[in-house]
Amino acid sequence: MYQQYYSVYLSYLTLSLSGFSGVLLADDTKVAQVDLATTEIIVVTASRLSSNLLNTSGNVERISAQDINSVSAVHPSEILNRATGVHIQANNGMESLPSLRSPVLTGPGAAGAFLFLEEGIATRSAGFANNNALSELNLAQASEIEVIRGPASAVYGSNAVHGVINVLTKAPSDEGDVSLLFGPNKRYQLQGTLGREMGVHGFSSNFQAIEEDGYRDDSGFTSFKVNGRHDYEQGVDKVSTLISGFVLDQDTAGFISSSDNGSDCYRSDYDDDKLYKDRQAMEKNCDDDAYRQWSSLRIATNWQRLLSTDTRFSITPYFRINQMEFRQHYLPSESIEENSHYSVGIVSSYYWQINPTLEFVMGVDAEWTEGALTETQQKPDSFSFGKARQQGIHYDYQVDAVTVAPYVQGDWQVNDLLTFTASIRFDASEYRYRNLVADGITKADGTDCVNNSNDAVPCLYLRPSNSDDQFNNTSTKFGFNYQLADETALFGGWSQGFRAPQTTDLYRLQNQQVVGEINSEEMNSTEIGLRGINDKFQYEAVIYTMTKNNFFFRDAQGLNVTDGKTSHQGLELGVNYELSDTINLAINYSYGEHTYKFDRPSSGVVAGNIIDTAPKHLANTRLKWLPTTSTSLELEWLHLGDYYLDPDNEHEYSGHNLWQLRGAIIINKQVKLLARIENLTDEKYASRADYAFGSYRFFGGQPRAMHVGVKVDF
Repeated sequence: MYQQYYSVYLSYLTLSLSGFSGVLLADDTKVAQVDLATTEIIVVTASRLSSNLLNTSGNVERISAQDINSVSAVHPSEILNRATGVHIQANNGMESLPSLRSPVLTGPGAAGAFLFLEEGIATRSAGFANNNALSELNLAQASEIEVIRGPASAVYGSNAVHGVINVLTKAPSDEGDVSLLFGPNKRYQLQGTLGREMGVHGFSSNFQAIEEDGYRDDSGFTSFKVNGRHDYEQGVDKVSTLISGFVLDQDTAGFISSSDNGSDCYRSDYDDDKLYKDRQAMEKNCDDDAYRQWSSLRIATNWQRLLSTDTRFSITPYFRINQMEFRQHYLPSESIEENSHYSVGIVSSYYWQINPTLEFVMGVDAEWTEGALTETQQKPDSFSFGKARQQGIHYDYQVDAVTVAPYVQGDWQVNDLLTFTASIRFDASEYRYRNLVADGITKADGTDCVNNSNDAVPCLYLRPSNSDDQFNNTSTKFGFNYQLADETALFGGWSQGFRAPQTTDLYRLQNQQVVGEINSEEMNSTEIGLRGINDKFQYEAVIYTMTKNNFFFRDAQGLNVTDGKTSHQGLELGVNYELSDTINLAINYSYGEHTYKFDRPSSGVVAGNIIDTAPKHLANTRLKWLPTTSTSLELEWLHLGDYYLDPDNEHEYSGHNLWQLRGAIIINKQVKLLARIENLTDEKYASRADYAFGSYRFFGGQPRAMHVGVKVDF
């Protein structure tokens, strides 16, 4: 019953034996029963300790290998929106905006609000986050995906404000597979896995290659992801090395705006707020010169040693590099941004079981990062609405960042029924910023901008002078778990999250802003939940309330707001019920109220208003059926409730309902045929809706489409 600290990498063997359901789906050749009452469901993300889900003191949701293989996701939304309280908004191509117990956050305030991990290691450095960071994770070939809703900074540090998504990779085995899938818009998806076990060594590799022309004109992309893993176990030592790579070449399409009605780009007879129903308009690309080129590489080696029956340690050195170039088609300047960073770091832990009722894990995480950013405008100088945008370089700077973070976690089993958990972490971060062009609000060479009368005026872009900036943050977590019965537990806790300022928040400013006024965002959260697991039925119900201080966002004038305050309350329910040996029902539902707690009249922000792009209702329901031992079907319903498009709550999107139908037929032990109908009812919907600059703006959703493929196991 007591939590044991096992190897993170070897725990996947246990994970593969458990799941939300006793019905195995498209990747299984027969119906199998899993006794959830006697088989532990092991999770690793909540506390860095492999632990029984029933005994966990906070929420954590697992997306199983069966679900991952059944979906074979291209876009992150296709698999992650199956989790409770999660909504990943699909933009163009591989771009997305996440939401976990939050509104769909956009602009500068979105970067760093969520933490994305691969085997417990952040995919990007804390001060260099990107809104689209989910794209570089190989979600379609993960062993499991674990999701924590709400803050987890006491365990993981900066950026774990609204939630954490951790991708667990496949352990090496002698089995392999390859699949080829065809989809709409000339989509080709080729992926495969190859592994080998040789005594104390194990090797595996995964790859995924996707090419698609895109639903919109001139909006195709090519994506390639690869993972390689080596495991070694000898005596008291366990070593696992993971290498992950990602390349994206994308032609980008932006919003279709109602203010463009009648332009050469498109014409529409629909009302502005229903423009997304015009399929011809939604297929247009009014930003045909926009693009995104992105590559990343990550290497991490985890070494674990058993020191005694009561002590062990783990050390994970890692390296990452990330490079991106794209056109800022959503801004009047349409500048080209080039950003990059590379990091070396180490994650360490020392486990000590003092006695049968008390255990501690402690360690120090450290990271050094070197980053750079340039922003260059190709368009000629312009002056409009009091803003002078100059041709040439807007920003050119480098930032060295260092973070050191000691932490300690403790679990105390008071008796057979009650366990308390506590964590505390201190993060010390320093940014060493160096501006490589002229300081201030001139052009890069120090000359003035001019207005339409050729008079000298300040340029729009403010470049701070060189500086060293420090941010210190302490985060804590307290939780409990009380076993009400053998299959039922009450859990709850209080936790903190924080987001150290992003480097772009600090050093990419406009001429009306103040240098150095920003502080770390902070989140305080309280939750209480009930969890049950048995051989037929699993559920989790949670109520939460959160308050965020120093909320950072971009206002209607394009200026940074650094002292906002927001409130977030809600209820989440996840149910998985095995109706029979061949039928399984899964229901995930969340209700959330996300409101402003401050006034900003110039942006329409009024205390008590609902934050824009914050639907109250999210639901995902899946009915799975195995009519024969060689056939599987899944019907999925995804509901997105209505939401406001602006802070003053004057414009609204009505929401939508989407249906997906998936099926698989096993031909023999090696060959399986796959099929999926996307948007079964051909709903006309907006994958993203917005209102800004006096216009409705939309990304149109994919019409009904057929996906087919074949998978070969060997």
